[in-house]
Amino acid sequence: MVDVVAFLGPLATYSHQATRLVFPEEEQKQDDETGKDKAEKKKRWELLPTVTIREVFDKVQTGSARYGVVPFENSTHGTVTFTLDGLADRRGTYPDLEVCDEVYLDVHHYLLGRYPPGLGVSNTAGTHKDDRRKTPLVPLDHVKRVYSHPQAFGQTAGFVGRYLGGVETVDVSSTSKAAELAAADATGTSAAIAGEMAGEKEGLDVLAREIEDREDNTTRFFVLRRTGDTGPGSGLRGGGGEGDKRYKSLVSFTVPHRTPGALADVLECFRRGGLNLTSINSLPSLVEPFRYLFFVEFEGSGYDDPEGRVRGVFDSLERTAETWRWLGSWVNRR
Repeated sequence: MVDVVAFLGPLATYSHQATRLVFPEEEQKQDDETGKDKAEKKKRWELLPTVTIREVFDKVQTGSARYGVVPFENSTHGTVTFTLDGLADRRGTYPDLEVCDEVYLDVHHYLLGRYPPGLGVSNTAGTHKDDRRKTPLVPLDHVKRVYSHPQAFGQTAGFVGRYLGGVETVDVSSTSKAAELAAADATGTSAAIAGEMAGEKEGLDVLAREIEDREDNTTRFFVLRRTGDTGPGSGLRGGGGEGDKRYKSLVSFTVPHRTPGALADVLECFRRGGLNLTSINSLPSLVEPFRYLFFVEFEGSGYDDPEGRVRGVFDSLERTAETWRWLGSWVNRR
């Protein structure tokens, strides 16, 4: 049986690349029915691109997909609000979803388009031999507009400000969509900031390579599944760190805002339990203006908890927080 995995599309996006790391489209299977090991490729996952991050949540919640892959945060540009909104579930749309895995992807952005007139026959993105980084490979005077996703623009602000000042920048739904729009412009004056794979797919030229502001630019993605699904999930790629497996978990909670020190009291639950916090985020709760829903990620597992430390903290949250919700546990990949 082939399980469906939903991800933010279209094909050749960074989300697609991250999804393929966790869910390879083909796997090697040993068949020894004849008495000899025979390696064959068998399709294990059907990768389903979606138009929006919310649609990924919808597919997993309704069972149209067994898993979903969504970008959660970028090391340069911060948390992806649309994913945080889905995890917040402030309208009760996704009561059965949990995070079961994470994947990190080194993100390299390319300026893709068409070579300026008179430069010669176009070469596709994968064939240019110039090894320069962060500087244009060709003059960019012919570029009149640049398409990309807002996150990509945020991660390449230095290059755009230095080399594309005055050029129209247009936000689109994905970097692959940006490459598609640039390729469709018959005048050759449109460009896209996207990944190399998207450029190869659309037959675009590389105008500049690896233009991200920071060389360590990395995006972390979450894998979603329905709560209680015992199928393959966080165990797909083996354990976490060296020695004993390390885990992370995510919870959300609200606090009584009129009580002094209410947030500190909730955070004290984790300190007393000896659980190290790895991130804190917040969104408006939508209960009333300027009341917030907090997200805390910490080291520890709601499943593998032999010392009972995580369970102890959950019990403390029950007494201390106004409301709280466990959002999943997974193997720590870093």
